[in-house]
Order: sequence, then C-alpha cells, then structure tokens
Amino acid sequence: MKLLLAVLATAACFAQQPPLIDTHNDVTSRTLKGADIGVKSAEGHTDVPRMREGGVSATFFAVYVGGEYVKENRAAHRALEMIDTVRYDIVEKHAKDFQLALTAADIEAARKKKKIAALMGLEGGHAIEDSLRLLRDYYALGIRYMTLTHANTNTWADSSGDLRDEKIQRHNGLTAFGKDVVKEMNRLGMMVDISHVADKTFWDVLDVSTAPVFASHSSCRALSNIARNMNDEMIVALAKKGGVVQINFGCEFLSQKSADSSGWIHPELGERAPVARASLEDVVAHIEHIRKIAGVDAIGIGSDYDGVECTPVGLDDVSKFPALTRALKAKGYKDADIRKIYGGNVLRVMRAVEKEAKRGGR
Repeated sequence: MKLLLAVLATAACFAQQPPLIDTHNDVTSRTLKGADIGVKSAEGHTDVPRMREGGVSATFFAVYVGGEYVKENRAAHRALEMIDTVRYDIVEKHAKDFQLALTAADIEAARKKKKIAALMGLEGGHAIEDSLRLLRDYYALGIRYMTLTHANTNTWADSSGDLRDEKIQRHNGLTAFGKDVVKEMNRLGMMVDISHVADKTFWDVLDVSTAPVFASHSSCRALSNIARNMNDEMIVALAKKGGVVQINFGCEFLSQKSADSSGWIHPELGERAPVARASLEDVVAHIEHIRKIAGVDAIGIGSDYDGVECTPVGLDDVSKFPALTRALKAKGYKDADIRKIYGGNVLRVMRAVEKEAKRGGR
C-alpha cells in the first residue's frame, strides 16, 4: 500500500510540475562506472526516483569527454563509451522510465507516455578529432547538441577555460575549420552550444550560425564574474538570434562569494577551504537578471547536476525543482512564463534548428 501511494504521489508530481527540460546533467560519468540510475542513492544528484520527485520531463545527458582524452587519440573512444552509457545503462536498462528522444516532438511524445525523454549533448568539440565525418557519426548515434569546447582550447576553437595559459596556441575565436563545424551542425540539425567557449569564439559562432544557438549550462557574469558565465552584451545578442541561456546551478556560477571562495587554500591547514554555498534565491536572481535584459524567452535550465561539486541550498539535487517553481511563483512569474523557462524556450530552439536543417543549413 505504501509503495502504491508513493507511486501515485510521484505521478501526481510529474503531472502538476510544468514540463521541465534540463539541458545538462553529468550523471553519465557515474553510470559509466557502474552506478544504477534506477535506484535512489545517497550519492550524487541524480537518479530515477529523484527525477520523478522533481518532475523532470527530459534530460540532455552529457556525453562528457575531458581534455585529457586528446592524448593518444582517445577522445572518440571516450565519446562512444559515454554514448553507450546513455543508450544502454540509462535508456535500455530502464525502459519503463526513459525513452530516447531525438527531436522536440519526441520529447513531447515521451511525456504523454509519462516517460522521461533522454537526449544527448556532446561536451567537448575535440571529440570529433577534427573530422566532420565523426561529427556526422555522432549525430547518427543521437547527439543533438555539441559544446564546441570544454575547458581546453582545441585545434579549431578557443575555450574560456585556459585563458591564462600562455603556452596554449589560441586562434582568436574560430578557425576556418571551426566555422565549417558550425555550418555542418546547422546542416545536420545539431544545436550549437557555446558554454565553455571564449568570448571571441561566441561572437564568431553568432556570425556564422544560421540557426539559433544556446548555452547549455552557463549563467550571468554580471552576478558572478567568472569566465564561464556570459556578460550582458552576449546574453542580449544570443536572445536576439533566438537563443537561450540555460542557468547552471554550480555555486560559483551563481554567487560571487562562492566563486571567490572556490579554490582558496586555508593558510594553516593547507587544504582547500569549503566553498560558500549559493542559494535558491541566487538561481532566481540569475533568472530575474536575464528576464530584465533579454526577456523571459531567453531563459532555460541547464543544472549541471553531477557535474558540479557544490549545488545551491534548496536545490540540492534533481528532486528539488518544485522549490524553484514555488520561488518563481512567489516572484510573480506566471505559469506561462515558467513553462517557457522550464522547457518551452529550448523546444523552440530545437524546432528552429530542425527547421534550418530541413532548409539545408546554408
């Protein structure tokens, strides 16, 4: 009886919560090592019971390929393993809960079946190993966005993650091949993700792409001045092109105090000091900021759960999304606005990218 009541309560939450699409979740790094996403866990931020409790409708699982895999040409190998953990360890092993999605229509179809749509975003453009053929292969395997760089500058795009490294050979944005990558993504119908890229790379992408682009997991530099966040000029320009900024829940992305405390070494203990945690209110502040400068159509959710060490108080894991809903309603956000933020905006971008692909991406 208790189990039945729990199931009914979860179903009710799923039905009442606005459709929520999280565009960046790194639980794949755990499932690849054997973690079972189907069982509620005290570790990490993500599993099926907590996703159901949080009303998650769809998730772009990160096909994360760290820069270290560039060595010995193992980036593609790692990408294929990460794709497999989504298709096998998540979707196939838990077919009652997940459905692989490749289009905006697939996301909506999965929700009607009360399943969580599982999508994939390739994080780290070095995984294509400078080959448009590999890019096309990844699309065929289900990749629907690619983060052009990770923390490392690759051979065709500058990253925001190694700006201070004077040994890195930088390109002043995108190279000619990098521009070809963006054009091919447009042609395929793969969303271009500018999270992690250097500012000049961002502006080059906006010039080259014929489809809207998005930031799968970034926040506002005006509120936390880190290179991974976007400044106001970038946010406004992205919005004018029809793009969306998906708010990252990592503490340093949300709070300047958190950013300033991260990496600080205690002078006596010689240990890394605890990061000052951000809060639910900080997440709302970033949403408010984007709404003020670019409008509600430019806001989305890209939590980076299981990819960040510190999450906000009140948004500790995927089960806590209803708390964000309540906080937004308390700020006066209408249901229609919340639906846009929680998924409507990224669905619009997906449809625009799909339409551009049908047009030929040129």
